[in-house]
Amino acid sequence: MIQIQDHEHVLTQLETLKKASRDLQNNTIFTSNDSHVASIKLLLDLEIKPDSVFSTNLNFFSLNQLLCNLKTLLVKLEKYQGLSSLLHSQIIKYKISQVAYAIEKEIQAYIDRESVKNLVKVLEKPTDDEEEEKEKIEVLIEFVQRLSNGFDGDFQDLILKEKVFSIFERLLDDFTCSKRVRERVSLAIEALVNFNRNVFVGLVLMGPTIQALINMNSSCSIRVLCSLINLIRSPLIDEIHSKGQIPKIIAFLSFNDLSIQVAAMDCICQIAYFGRREVIEEMIKQGVIDKLMELQRSINTTDQNPDDDSLFSSWVSRFAVQVEVGEGLSSSEKIEIKLEILKRVKEASVSEVETATIVAEVLWGSSP
Repeated sequence: MIQIQDHEHVLTQLETLKKASRDLQNNTIFTSNDSHVASIKLLLDLEIKPDSVFSTNLNFFSLNQLLCNLKTLLVKLEKYQGLSSLLHSQIIKYKISQVAYAIEKEIQAYIDRESVKNLVKVLEKPTDDEEEEKEKIEVLIEFVQRLSNGFDGDFQDLILKEKVFSIFERLLDDFTCSKRVRERVSLAIEALVNFNRNVFVGLVLMGPTIQALINMNSSCSIRVLCSLINLIRSPLIDEIHSKGQIPKIIAFLSFNDLSIQVAAMDCICQIAYFGRREVIEEMIKQGVIDKLMELQRSINTTDQNPDDDSLFSSWVSRFAVQVEVGEGLSSSEKIEIKLEILKRVKEASVSEVETATIVAEVLWGSSP
């Protein structure tokens, strides 16, 4: 077993070794003048010794064998370095590249196992102080960064084996957990869906994720919801509608927090673009047009920040555009919904000037 005090040092060694093996795949020339000689020497210096962690820990058995194979190949390469042995040299270089790739994969697999185990361990501990909260946030950031490298079947198997998604669900739905941690959890769930939609979309739809995101009342959680709608589209919108969450999303427009209002508008526009007729009609029924008109009207108040003008202006038109160019409605349904939007605009207007202005924006501002 690796002692706790040596663990970080071993991980640092492995990261350095992984980089060196990657360099070796790109350049297998082994001469004293080679620019990658330092990386190659590092690999040779890590030849397995009887008392080293790489030889005494069974987790590194395969890595130990690969390093020994690599040293043998590098010795052979020096032997056939002359032009008279060009063919032998090329064959050995190819073998070195293969071994270097295997070393990189072996190291990454170990690092992934350790990081996922640590993620689970940290997240399952109670958060009693700021230091523990910080630790949770750090491991979640590291996890999202690892997911951003692209799909990896072995890493996905680790995630599923350790039931990471279930832990995320539990934390996201735990209101005793700090909002900062829960926001980071929501970003990790978004990253998982991006990582592999085929596996994690179903988990999102079946669990408490969507309702927990909406109940968090956070601009971050709403942005994550918006992103998930863009990734999952109609199935997620239908789930939101069936659970009666449309009114809550529209209610975000009334929050006294600009970041939440803007995130809510983005979310509403995504729903307008991908949603079916029943969903769009529900949004209109819940007063989305009235609320958007109120926000547009608010830019004329004396205490409104001038920088916010561009945020609130033409929001009704923006909603209408999303409906018109979206994927959820047929051509005839789009016409009927547009007429309903115009009707609601006229009913909610406080003056003929406002009516004329917004109607014109809806009618002529909808060109893609």
